[in-house]
Amino acid sequence: MSLYVDADACPVRDECLRVAERQGARVYLVCNGGIRPVAHPLVEMVYVAEGPDAADRWIAGQAVAGDVVVTADIPLAAKCVAAGARVVKPNGEALTPANIGNALAARDLMADLRAADPFRPGGGRGFSRADRSRFLDALERVMREAQRITR
Repeated sequence: MSLYVDADACPVRDECLRVAERQGARVYLVCNGGIRPVAHPLVEMVYVAEGPDAADRWIAGQAVAGDVVVTADIPLAAKCVAAGARVVKPNGEALTPANIGNALAARDLMADLRAADPFRPGGGRGFSRADRSRFLDALERVMREAQRITR
């Protein structure tokens, strides 16, 4: 089991490392080079070429059944779910075959609404302590489930 983290702008990198350390899982922090290297024996830094979706393509090409992916990118999550990987968003929401279609539809709807009204206020609420706690619980649970499957 490996843990792939879409690390650019990820607010829960440290939490990913803590959970992976408890689980003994290999961690791949994938980014365009904008984050500081992590010196940890379980962590491999993966720097991809700059450009749109380069990190997403790398993760989607690696993640397989039994792996866990942390991302807020819904199209990447859909590819990983289709490959059999488990996906957790930084707010703790798990994306599964049962809900990924709805998540993609909602993403597309919001993109259409933003395009139709460029003056529409954007952005969501800030990342809270409760989100961080929910993420830790969800990642711990999902990684335990993935570990049971891979054994």
